[in-house]
Amino acid sequence: MIPLKEDDTYAVLSDTGMAEKNEEGFFRHDTRFASRYAWRFPGYQLLMSASSRPDVLVQHWGLVRGPSQVLAVRRKLVLCRGGFDDELIVENTDLKEQSTLISLDVEADFSDLFEVRRWYKPKSQGASFSYRAEDGLESHLVLTTEPPSANRTWRISLKPKETSIIRVQARLESPLAYNHLPLLSYADWRNQFDILLPNPKHQAVLERAISDLRALLFSTDSGYFPAAGIPWYVTAFGRDSLLTALMTLPWAKDMARNVLRFLARHQGKETNPFHEEEPGKILHEMRLGELSRTKKAPFTKYFGTVDATPLFLMLLREYWKTTGDFSLVMELKGNWQAAIQWILRYTDSDGLLSFSPSGSGLTVQSWKDSGDSMSRSDGSLGEPPIQVSEVQGYVYAALKAAAEFYKEMGNPGYAAELEQKALRLKQVFHQKFWLDDLQTYAIALDAAGPLKVQGSDPGQLLWTGIVPKETAPLLVKTLFSQELWSGWGLRTLGSREVRYNPLSYHNGSVWPHDTILFAAGLVRYSFHAEAQKVIDALFDLAASQADLRLPELVGGYAREEMVPPVPYPAACRPQAWDSGAVILMARLLQQIP
Repeated sequence: MIPLKEDDTYAVLSDTGMAEKNEEGFFRHDTRFASRYAWRFPGYQLLMSASSRPDVLVQHWGLVRGPSQVLAVRRKLVLCRGGFDDELIVENTDLKEQSTLISLDVEADFSDLFEVRRWYKPKSQGASFSYRAEDGLESHLVLTTEPPSANRTWRISLKPKETSIIRVQARLESPLAYNHLPLLSYADWRNQFDILLPNPKHQAVLERAISDLRALLFSTDSGYFPAAGIPWYVTAFGRDSLLTALMTLPWAKDMARNVLRFLARHQGKETNPFHEEEPGKILHEMRLGELSRTKKAPFTKYFGTVDATPLFLMLLREYWKTTGDFSLVMELKGNWQAAIQWILRYTDSDGLLSFSPSGSGLTVQSWKDSGDSMSRSDGSLGEPPIQVSEVQGYVYAALKAAAEFYKEMGNPGYAAELEQKALRLKQVFHQKFWLDDLQTYAIALDAAGPLKVQGSDPGQLLWTGIVPKETAPLLVKTLFSQELWSGWGLRTLGSREVRYNPLSYHNGSVWPHDTILFAAGLVRYSFHAEAQKVIDALFDLAASQADLRLPELVGGYAREEMVPPVPYPAACRPQAWDSGAVILMARLLQQIP
C-alpha cells in the first residue's frame, strides 16, 4: 500500500495511487469517507510513483506510442487536515495535436474503521456523499473540480507542447473536528533530531523514521500526539505512545510531555466494566467512530491494557531524568499517584500484576494482544487471570520510579517502602518465572502455573532491569538461540513450540520494536557486542525494504543471504514504535564503546 497522512486525515492507496478495493480509501476520525477514488487514464502506463514526504504523492503517467511518449499526466496529491488536493497536469509531448479522455470514479461509504476491517458487518456502498449516523452526527465528502464536470469526466485536446490542468479539492467534513494548534512543520520537527550516523545507509533509514514519526502526529487537546500506525491505529494508544515517547528521548521531549499530559487528562476515574475503566488506570485506546460512539464497541475510551499504567510512570521518570524538569512530575502528581495506587491495588500478595478481561474487548491485555498469544507447551491457551512476564518488569521499574518521585519530594519513608516492594518483586519474579530447564523466563503465569515456552518477552525484562545480573548471561544465550533469533530479530515464540507459526501475529513473527527493547536491555547489562549485532540486524531489515521503513512485523523465517524477509500481509506502515525503534537504535549506538 501507499500510506499518506496529515494530522487527523489519512489515505490508504494501492501501489497505483488509487483507492478501489478492500481497506483502501480516505479516512478521518476512525471513519472511511471515500471508499473509491480512482483516476482512469485509458492506455496510459504508470512510469513513476514517489512519496517524497508522507503527506505527498507524485506520479507520472505516460501514453506511449512506439518509441516515444505522446501524452503525459503529472499528478500531485497532497493531504491536509480534513481533506486533500489532487492536481493533474496533462501535457502533449508530441509534435501533433492529441486528445485524451480522463475520468474520476468516486464512492463514499462512511464506514466505521471496524467495519472496514470486517470486525462488524460492513455498510452497503452508497451513492450519497453525505451520511447521518445513528447518533445523529452528519458527515460529508465535498468534492470541487476545476474545470467543473458533473460526471467527473474530461475530454482534453492539446496542441503540441500545450498543457491543461485538472484540480480536485476534497474535504472530509466531520462533526468531530475541533479547533487545534497547527502541527510542527517537517523542518522544525527534524531540527529536534541532531543525529548523524557514520553509516550513510543507516542515516537514510533514520531520516525516513524521523519523517514518518512527524507524519503520524495529530493534534489533541494536550498538543501533538503520535498515532500508533496506518491504517488501523490513527488514534491515541496508551502503550504505543508511551513506548514511542520512551524510545525518542532525549530528542522529542515535547512529544513525551504531550503524551504524558494527554494520558493523564484521560486517566480512568470510575469503575466501568464495559470500557474496563478503573480509577488511576491509563487508557489503551480512544476511538471516534460510530460503532464506539453508539456503544456497539467499547472503544470510545477503552482501558483494556495491563501495561500502560506502569509505562506511564516509566516515561514520566525518564522525561524528568532526561530534561531535569521535575515541574512536570509535580504538575501530574495526582495522576502518577493514582497510577501507582492502581498498580498496588491490583497486584497480588507477591506484587505480581495480572489481567482478567471483562469480555467486552481484548482477551489478552499485554502487548501481544492477540487471543492466542499466551500458550502452554502443549499448545493449550493460558487461562485468566494471567501474569505476563514483561509486565512484571514494567511494574518493577514503575515502583522504582515512584520511589524516586517521593524521595525528591522529601518523603524518604514512603520512597523506601516502594523500593522494598520493588526488591521483593524482583526476588519473587525470579523464583516463580525462571525455567531452569529452558534457561529462560516463562512468558506468563496462569492459575495452573508457568507457561513453559520460549518467547521474546524476556528480552524486555532485561530492558527493565528486573533480571539478576548472574542470570543475564544464561538468558542472553537462550535469546540468541536458533529457536528464538531469526537473524532479523527475536521471534515472538520459539520455532520448536507447538503454536509456532512464522506468519502469525504473535506466535513466531518478528517485531522490531520488541527486538530493539531487547537491544536496550543488552546495553543496560553491558552486552555491547550482542547489542551491536541486534542493531545491525534491524538496520539491515529496514534497508531491505524499498521505502527504508522498519516494518511493524515480518515473518519469523530464518534469514537467508541476499533474500529479504517475508512480509506480514496486514502490517501497519508506517508504525510509530518502529519509527521510534530506529531513533532508539541511534541512541544505543552512542552508548556502545
